[in-house]
This record gives sequence, C-alpha cells and structure tokens, in this order.
Amino acid sequence: MNLLFAQTLRKLREERGLSQKQLGAHIFVSHSTIARWENASRLPDAAMIIRLAGCLGVDPGELFAIVAQSDESPNVIMVDDSKVVLAEGMAVVSEVLPEASVTGFIWPKEAIEYAKVNRISLAFLDIELGTASGLDLCHALLDINPRTNIVFLTAYADYSLDAWKTDASGFMLKPMTAADVKDQLKKLRYPFLQAGAEE
Repeated sequence: MNLLFAQTLRKLREERGLSQKQLGAHIFVSHSTIARWENASRLPDAAMIIRLAGCLGVDPGELFAIVAQSDESPNVIMVDDSKVVLAEGMAVVSEVLPEASVTGFIWPKEAIEYAKVNRISLAFLDIELGTASGLDLCHALLDINPRTNIVFLTAYADYSLDAWKTDASGFMLKPMTAADVKDQLKKLRYPFLQAGAEE
C-alpha cells in the first residue's frame, strides 16, 4: 500500500475544502473509490491520476512520482488482442495479486504509452498481437524500464524458444490459471512485494 500517496491525496483534497463525495463527483468515481485511495488499499490508474491532478490543481508528474516511490502496490499489465482472453486473464491475476493495480490493453501502443508514465512491475504479453509482435513489445517495455518483469502468453508452445531469446522472466501457455501465475511469480528476475500471493 502506498501510504504516501494516500496521505498526499487526503491533504490536497482537504486543503481545497472538498469531501470525498465531492471529489469523486468531479472525476466521475464513487466516494468509496476515493476512500480506498485515501486508506491506501488501492491506487488510481494513470487516467485517474491525471483527472485527480486536474481537479486538485497540481502537476500530474508530482502524483506519478509519489506513486512510483512504492513497490507495495505494483502495476501489472496484460496485453492480448482477444478481449475474452484479456478479461479472463486479468481476473486470474487480480485474484492472485489482490493488492496490484492490474490494467489490460488490446493495443501494444497503448501499453507503451501507459508504461511511460507508470512503473510496470510485471507485464503479461501475448506473443501474437494481431499484426504486432509481443516480442517487439517486450523490447519496447524493457527500453522504458529494464526492471520490468515480462511473462509471455501464447496458445502455442512453439514460440517458447523465441521468447527465451529476450530478457523475459517466464513463459505461460493459455489459458492462464492461478497456479501458473503463482509459479511464475517465484521466478521473476526482479521480485516485488506480492501481498496476497502466498500459497
């Protein structure tokens, strides 16, 4: 949990004379969402941080920097060109890592833009992304942050050799299971705090 972000958000909100309900109404989220951010049980995603910064009159970069100071609520992304696979996979990852901020993408370009403003602890990447390549996306994410853990996803075991030529932490066959994710978490190149991921 990122207590620094929670304390900063509460301080900024109170300085502006806003209740949690009023702040939530301004950025179109419930007051319970604001409460979770302020009690450090959850962190807002990049889009919400930008909305918060605009509403509170602060530089978004300041809020992003505060979020980046904590590994306790890791950012995890999943990129797959199938909406069904993406939704199912995100549910599995959220179950295994309940404290993580899990965000899904269909388009690699959106994942890259997100990674530029969010420190990604772990990325699950489909190897075949329509006309794009998960292998290329891996290189782009590692160029942004070399300490990003990459786990490749595919329905075809034949791709594993290409995947291992990258600096990936692991390789998983679809469909994802909680047991498979937990197994991969033990093999990360750059481990991070995994509250809730215990056996």
